[in-house]
Amino acid sequence: MTKKVRTVFRILLILYLIVVFALCFMNLSSVPDIGPTLFGIEIDKVAHFLMFLPLPALFCLSFNGKAAALIGASILAGLSIAGTTELIQGLLTYRSMDLADFIADAIGLLSGAALTGLFVVIFKK
Repeated sequence: MTKKVRTVFRILLILYLIVVFALCFMNLSSVPDIGPTLFGIEIDKVAHFLMFLPLPALFCLSFNGKAAALIGASILAGLSIAGTTELIQGLLTYRSMDLADFIADAIGLLSGAALTGLFVVIFKK
């Protein structure tokens, strides 16, 4: 991949992280409720899952290196981000810390890592 393409992916990664942090810390009390569940899963947990799903792929596309190491680094970074945001939310008056949110983040992150790894294996040059 060319340097210019990696630069574009790095910019996308930064924008993605900004959006994740904004969603984690904004006051959502004025946002209309779109329904309590989706296929029996709380919509909040689905959002957390989807929020962390693309991180491993963006991480791999943003940096040079072995895919396994980059996927591992993205998992560590993602778990750190998810844990830190939950801890900070516990300090905010308008948010709450929720272990189930962290678990949904981790499941999304691990699912994204598995999909990224599968993609690398299938399309390895």
